[in-house]
Amino acid sequence: MKAETILAELNRARKDLGEDKSDIEWLALHHAFCFLSYKMSDFQKYLDEEARKGAFDEYEP
Repeated sequence: MKAETILAELNRARKDLGEDKSDIEWLALHHAFCFLSYKMSDFQKYLDEEARKGAFDEYEP
């Protein structure tokens, strides 16, 4: 699993909500997206570890 795939989905969900700084769902997605974007290499390492555990075995692109 690539970090870019997960980030793209977070960004899509964030944009689908529309920017509403009073909405906790938008705030959560926005800040998760921003943080993970800044920590891309750490996030990719995490995803690689999870992939080894089989976390993405059911995912079919």
